[in-house]
Amino acid sequence: MENLRKNQALFLLLLSLSSFYGIALSFSPADDYLIDCGSTVDTTVDNRLFISDSSRASSHLLTFSTRSKSIQLSHRNGKLPEIYNSARVFDRPSRYIFKIRDKGTHMVRLHFYQLNSSQFVSDDAQFHVLVNGYVVLSNFSVGNIISSASVKEYLIWINAEKLVITFLPTMKSKFAFVNAIEVISAPKDLILDTAKFVTGDKIDNFDALSKQALEVMYRVNVGGPKVTPFNDTLWRTWLPDDEFLKSSEGSKRVYSTGRIWYQSGGASREIGPDNVYNTARVIAATNASIPNLNMTWEFPVIEGYKYLVRLHFCDIASISLGLLFFNVYVNGNLAYKDLDLSIVAGYSLASPFYADFVVDSYHSGVLSVSVGPSDKSLGYAVDGILNAVEIMKMNKSMGILDGELCAGLILKTWPRGNVGILVPLIAAVCVMLSLSVFKHRTFWFKNSVAWSKLPMDVSETTSKVGNQHT
Repeated sequence: MENLRKNQALFLLLLSLSSFYGIALSFSPADDYLIDCGSTVDTTVDNRLFISDSSRASSHLLTFSTRSKSIQLSHRNGKLPEIYNSARVFDRPSRYIFKIRDKGTHMVRLHFYQLNSSQFVSDDAQFHVLVNGYVVLSNFSVGNIISSASVKEYLIWINAEKLVITFLPTMKSKFAFVNAIEVISAPKDLILDTAKFVTGDKIDNFDALSKQALEVMYRVNVGGPKVTPFNDTLWRTWLPDDEFLKSSEGSKRVYSTGRIWYQSGGASREIGPDNVYNTARVIAATNASIPNLNMTWEFPVIEGYKYLVRLHFCDIASISLGLLFFNVYVNGNLAYKDLDLSIVAGYSLASPFYADFVVDSYHSGVLSVSVGPSDKSLGYAVDGILNAVEIMKMNKSMGILDGELCAGLILKTWPRGNVGILVPLIAAVCVMLSLSVFKHRTFWFKNSVAWSKLPMDVSETTSKVGNQHT
């Protein structure tokens, strides 16, 4: 037992050291906004500087709601980053505006934690959040967030000069808030344009995938430990797979401290970091016989949406090329038959590969992923492997990622004086999105500012925005 603990500790140390090279060459996004909402000072988290949204360094550029409030929270949970020690609170529709330098897919992360102050309590927080016309949160509350923070992450195609995040309380007796915001331009290869649409026994191409709005539901490191933003080139969190694995019978964990060989045209370090591809679960033949079983993971999902399922593979278990063949199933349907990692990974061991599948959600409310032996599997080799799983919810046709109402209808729930010209503008967006899931709203503004450090009150900017659109 003592030797086992020493080996595990050594593996984690080597794993951390092996990721240093990747961190040193981390991705440098053109748009990189890290905002500490409600704080009076800047905050550093994992060597990343979150700027206070009340900074006066560029006060001549700021327009913000006089009704928003900055609060310092009394809980002071020492286990959480300091960005959760403050919040910005809104009692009317308000927004943050970010200038976009690099059009394309952007990562948007919203950070929330329970409020505990003399002025506000979490039970009174209920609100909607819109991002450039997409409804990313509807009737959201943090009542179930008790001991840990909640990070809502989205991948959204931006083809405008501005990214606008709007917070709207559900009614006048409620309020909205946010602890921190991240807006980061994504690598161009993070979301490609085509995936495989798997339905029943039929597989078709799903095109224009990169133009969809996506919500990250699950990001799982199969067979390995939790990967924190500090050890990920895109500052993501990967959770262990234990709670999603249906049964560990017949499978085993494998680890590698060797180099991961990223190749041009394959998975990059931004697609998945070393710490993800250095661990896996495998099905291994025993007694020269092929096991009659699959490894299966199950994920609760919401009905009525399509989901992007990204599966990560890296052969860190085989002793030679040309030995590993297996089948991949999504929702019980065969998605990839006789997958040969030697071919798809450029005839190199420890070279990562990923596959994207689009599936519908079923009435069971469960999305399943399985890996198992194929007709080509060998009785003396590894007969299945999986390194990581990502599951992302795709927007409905009217730009909805949460709830049933599009942005225009949500804005109409507030008096016209508070949202003004934005109601017909976003309502028009809903109509366009209902005609085509690939239509996106574009807002144009005269002024060129990097971002509005304090949220703008929608009612205070209505006439100005209306004139510009006219």
